[in-house]
Amino acid sequence: MNKRVICVFDLKAFYATAECVDRGLDPNSTPLVVCDKERGKNTIILSVTPYLKKQGVSSRLRLQDLPKGREYIYALPRMSRYIELSYEVISILLRYADEKDIHVYSIDEVFIDFTKYLSFYKMDAISLVKKIIKTIKDETGLIVAAGIGDSLFLSKVALDNYAKSARNHIGEIYQEEIKEKLWPISPLNKIWGIGMNTEVKLNKYGIYNMGDLANSSKEFLKEKFGVVGEQLWEHANGIDESDIHEVYVPEETSLTIGQTLMRDYSKEESKLLIREMCEDLCERLHLEKKLTKCVHLYVGYSKAGGSSKQMSLNRATDDRDELYDALIRILDLITDPTKKIRRLSIAFGKLKLLKNSEQLSLFTPIEQENEKRALDYCIADIKNKYGKNSLFKASSLLEGSTALERHNQIGGHRK
Repeated sequence: MNKRVICVFDLKAFYATAECVDRGLDPNSTPLVVCDKERGKNTIILSVTPYLKKQGVSSRLRLQDLPKGREYIYALPRMSRYIELSYEVISILLRYADEKDIHVYSIDEVFIDFTKYLSFYKMDAISLVKKIIKTIKDETGLIVAAGIGDSLFLSKVALDNYAKSARNHIGEIYQEEIKEKLWPISPLNKIWGIGMNTEVKLNKYGIYNMGDLANSSKEFLKEKFGVVGEQLWEHANGIDESDIHEVYVPEETSLTIGQTLMRDYSKEESKLLIREMCEDLCERLHLEKKLTKCVHLYVGYSKAGGSSKQMSLNRATDDRDELYDALIRILDLITDPTKKIRRLSIAFGKLKLLKNSEQLSLFTPIEQENEKRALDYCIADIKNKYGKNSLFKASSLLEGSTALERHNQIGGHRK
């Protein structure tokens, strides 16, 4: 059996580089920042150019935290353009590998299993990856880094810890190299899948690098961290059985929607936003012909902290009024009226397909329910075909509403 060869491609500083390419600028010498300045000083920066990163400017900061005393070029986010460019890159990758051997991890990262292709191309992994990186650069102008390994985990570690500082933007780690290339890595949050909280807990037990983790007791880690602890030990020892070709089917599905608000909202004001978000999720229920039997609400406060709760319903439904009423009951239960609200998210869980039979309401005639559902389905179809703002309630014109603006965004940012 051939040794596995997995590669992950990463579009470096994707959004900022895309903006430079479209402006005819060199991202390696241009101080460009992607963010929407109209949102105020607390707006999050989405991307900065490789030039600014070399100057020590992080891409994970707010507008107010940009180093002072410098001149910057500001670019408004254009999510539809970035999605278009991501498609172009994927179409290039499809020239070199079959769709079933490609896993799109995010808008700017793609994994490919090249195991069976190296003999076909009569090339080693580095040569093939160099050729692909050059093709993407020549055709799109985008800068690509790549990590190569014999598992998804090791290829990602090679990308994050070696490729981005290499002259050819390529890093490699194979199983036989983990003692030299994986074990010395510290701090632990530089490793894919280890966040700051997990790192703090590991440090508490004297584990500061991947070597410490690999030489720890597997049973001890499982006792302290559960299944995650076992996975951490396996990864530290280069063990990763995950397969690009496996299709993950979740046991339970849900629909979610959330937003970070541009100003503080009172509890009473937030009810309009919850109504709008609830109706957006209901439209997704209607399009998918599904019902929900569980609703969840999260409220984040302006200063710090938040509250959340979920509620099971007496029957599975797609009725927007029933679901809104349930969300407001949760709001009344969990919200501190003395605090201002800055974040909201809702979720519908325990989804089931709408079939020919369902549990009926004891209080609403079946004819009335059918008429209401037919209207909801019609509205959902119109919005799906002509855009979410093709139909909207008059309440969407109120000062506190965010619906019209949200519907013109992708991922919370301008299209």
